[in-house]
Amino acid sequence: MPKRFSSILEQSVDKLRSLIPRNGKKKARVYQRREVPRDQHNVSRSVISEPAKKVLSRLNKSGYDAYLVGGGVRDILLGQRPKDFDIATNATPEEVHDLFRNSRLIGRRFRIVHVVFGREVIEVTTFRGSASDADKDSAHDDRKTSEHGQLLRDNVYGNQEEDALRRDFTVNALYYCIRDFTVVDFANGIEDLRNRQLRLIGDPETRYREDPVRMLRAVRFAAKLGFDIEPKTEAPIRELAPLLTHIPSARLFEEVLKLFSAGHGEATYELLSRYNLLAPLFPETVRAIEAGEPDELIRQALRNTDARIAQGKSITPYFLFAAMLWPALQREWNHRQDNGEPVQPALHGAIGKVIGRQVQATSIPKRFSGPMKEIWELQMRLPRRQGKRAFVTMGHPRFRAAYDFLLVREACGEIEPGLGEWWTEFQRMDERGQERMLSELTSDAPKKRRRRKPVQRPAP
Repeated sequence: MPKRFSSILEQSVDKLRSLIPRNGKKKARVYQRREVPRDQHNVSRSVISEPAKKVLSRLNKSGYDAYLVGGGVRDILLGQRPKDFDIATNATPEEVHDLFRNSRLIGRRFRIVHVVFGREVIEVTTFRGSASDADKDSAHDDRKTSEHGQLLRDNVYGNQEEDALRRDFTVNALYYCIRDFTVVDFANGIEDLRNRQLRLIGDPETRYREDPVRMLRAVRFAAKLGFDIEPKTEAPIRELAPLLTHIPSARLFEEVLKLFSAGHGEATYELLSRYNLLAPLFPETVRAIEAGEPDELIRQALRNTDARIAQGKSITPYFLFAAMLWPALQREWNHRQDNGEPVQPALHGAIGKVIGRQVQATSIPKRFSGPMKEIWELQMRLPRRQGKRAFVTMGHPRFRAAYDFLLVREACGEIEPGLGEWWTEFQRMDERGQERMLSELTSDAPKKRRRRKPVQRPAP
């Protein structure tokens, strides 16, 4: 955890310790409602966005209970500024939709409402009910599971306590009431925040089977927060990791973006590898690494990506996927060349095969797969700079991304340094400087001896 946040959390948690039984003995965890008053926590209205406060206020004024919930409350308690705010209420999705003209109903597995304020979207969910209550009525069509125990549809509504215990992790089952400024804790989430550990609510195996993506969420939160995954929560992950293959590839694509776009990509990669969760997401990459291909380029690309996010710079999904699939591409490309294919056709064939296999695991929209191919193809063009080639390459729409990829390859030791520095200098130069660099490049190149044509002597 960053040092600037740890002191804030310690100060906040010191006020809450009296609410947590500490008798030196381990007891079974008992979930009960605890209300933490304003003077014993650091959640303030000043750090909640205006759109979120508007949604909370309108729901309350309309006679509904509404709370800020989940990651927003968790992050404020940790001294961080949340990126988004979610709200839970006892109003049904249709009732929420009727209150806000700027809203839309989405979702099939569990219906939710998005209230749109320009670029900010406030997600509003109805309190979810107990799964066991729904199971009593076998004809109830609002809750459906697959043969693997995965929830396919879950539109069962309930009260706030049921909603809290249906959430995934204890630290995400925290609610903030804007009316009396209390934090409501049903699952001992405050205690787990203090202990810096991630714990699933309920039986871990059952919860992972209900939604295997929870295993990815465990890794993402552990990397983001710097928390340990509680032993019982982590125990089933390696065995149940293959369940991710039953998740739609489009959903896994979105999860991959969340995993590697939060500024903790390198730590996330380590955890995914440790818990066997990388294979369901990037099966060809894992096979290539197990066959001996290095993964240092992946790690270097993730380090660079984390640095860009820390600096507030943008990142592109196709660059991430180009890096994650590079070991698989290298293996397939080398295999084709070993079998006698020329370099260029071998590359194109390898690209098609690697992407074709990857989309079976995680879908890659064409708006990303196209630029990803171009990054790879430009790696062959970047060394060829003589004549007008350098200007043509630099004018390519994907040149900047390919240049960044080249720098990653150099940084991880895949290729000899020098080419990246040349392109860096070439971009800084004016036209005369660029022409000079190209002329120096030509003069340094070894000259080929021209073969003299044999003299044809007239026949006698």
